[in-house]
Amino acid sequence: MKSYALISLAILLALIVGVIHAQDELCPAGLPERPALSRHIEQEDILSGKLGFDELLAHGEELFSVLFNVCDGQGRPATTGGVAAREADEIAFSRVSAPDSNSCFSCHNQPRVGGGAEFVGNVFLLAQHADPVLETTAMMSSNHRNPLGMFGAGPIEMLALEMTRDLQALREAARSKARDQGDSVTVALVSKGVSFGELTMAADGAQDSSGIEGVDHDLVIKPFHQSGTKISLRQFSANAMNQHHGMQAEERFDLNPEIMDADFDRDGVQRELTIGDITAVTLFQAALGTPGRLLPAQPERHQDAIRGEALFDQIGCTTCHVPELRLESRFFSDPNPFNPSNTLTDMSQTVRFDMTEQGQEPRLERDGAGAILRAFTDLKRHSLCDPADQPNAIRFFCNETLRDSRPDVNGRHGSEFFITRKLWDVGSSAPYGHRGDLTTVSEAILMHGGEARAARDAFTELPFADQRAVVEFLLSLQVLPALE
Repeated sequence: MKSYALISLAILLALIVGVIHAQDELCPAGLPERPALSRHIEQEDILSGKLGFDELLAHGEELFSVLFNVCDGQGRPATTGGVAAREADEIAFSRVSAPDSNSCFSCHNQPRVGGGAEFVGNVFLLAQHADPVLETTAMMSSNHRNPLGMFGAGPIEMLALEMTRDLQALREAARSKARDQGDSVTVALVSKGVSFGELTMAADGAQDSSGIEGVDHDLVIKPFHQSGTKISLRQFSANAMNQHHGMQAEERFDLNPEIMDADFDRDGVQRELTIGDITAVTLFQAALGTPGRLLPAQPERHQDAIRGEALFDQIGCTTCHVPELRLESRFFSDPNPFNPSNTLTDMSQTVRFDMTEQGQEPRLERDGAGAILRAFTDLKRHSLCDPADQPNAIRFFCNETLRDSRPDVNGRHGSEFFITRKLWDVGSSAPYGHRGDLTTVSEAILMHGGEARAARDAFTELPFADQRAVVEFLLSLQVLPALE
């Protein structure tokens, strides 16, 4: 494993000679143009130490911000966003089934690069599997989702990784005990104080998953996407590059044993994104600043924000929006050992950095060998559907017609389960809701149903001044200015 320290610009310039691959190739489209991306990097050069941490972050930011063009490999004429071959066409963009953007920054830009988006930046999921959809945004064909901010994403992935290991260790201990005593064993699935129900293991190793709550039956916490379906920043990035930009990661296509095709999308460009490129864009997102708290300067609002924090706990919101969790390790590492088979899983290629000492400031708060993470989440999926309150902010997945026709990736019809939203940047992440159609924090609170209904009702029963204090507290949780 490598842990990368910051290095001086002079040393950096000396090191990168010969290891950065300039984009001098002719444009496959036959145009007198060059790729928008200035260079690619190789994983071997990262692992050997030829590229330093600063250089990796700079390249990752370029990958996140550049406007890809056809010379880079933008577009996927013979491939759906769901990674299935189809008849090649000349459709470069489709707002519903994608590609729908030239750049990650196009949708992740508020309050700055790496953040979320307003309503106009919404993406459409589900339709990418039926490429192309050109004439409808109806919910039967697609699902609006508002892009979330990536600040603090590195600590969140590591929190999910540690919780996954805890849950799976409990399962394996129960499996061993059941085998040894020749009888079923039931174990409570608790990690970092968060309960995920219970699991029963039979003496023959069979698993009864009926008591599991808020996590898939594989016990892998998936902290990314609003419904909690992506394991790592690497998986998220490689998938998004293909779906939204038509930029294909070699680990997902060229080197994937199920595909092994250097130009699967038939656009004439090979190695559109190297393993090293995906490592760089992963580390860039993982190293974005950690959100924090910025209290209002006005004395009355300042006091309201302080008082609102106590009220937020009093009405039960912290049951799911857990204010503080502890990481045992302060290091971010990539790749994630629980990545799917079409994403890098070779742990001999691990790159890591200290989230309390490296990356964009402000950084994670160190706590001994670990760190404190104040993200206001339990990384658990909860049902927020409450038919009595329809329509609501998640009406697409609470709609019975859609439930009957569109199963989610886990086979559930009309997934009403959403991972607890991280609130540590809520003051910087308007608009709110599943599709970004709520303009205020108050509306977002009032749209809570299902498992969150009791806390929502407790909020509505507060005096108006106390409601205002809760909102003031939430607005104080922000993406803080970068401290370079």
